[in-house]
Amino acid sequence: MKNYWFKKIGWLYIPTSWQGFVIVTVFIAFCLHIFLFIDSSSHSVSDIVYGIFPYIIPALLVYLWIGSEKSK
Repeated sequence: MKNYWFKKIGWLYIPTSWQGFVIVTVFIAFCLHIFLFIDSSSHSVSDIVYGIFPYIIPALLVYLWIGSEKSK
């Protein structure tokens, strides 16, 4: 029996086990940390977008990859 961590709803992966909740919590904490760090030294919205892009997109891709591998 395979243990599923996520349930796919549209393009999103919703956690269904404690492992999924840990992955989502780490992902959100990482994104928030990067946003706050970049925002503290930015002068405009475009600075923030350009600053977080190289970190958030790869993290999102890893999250989607884990979700696709561990979902129903």
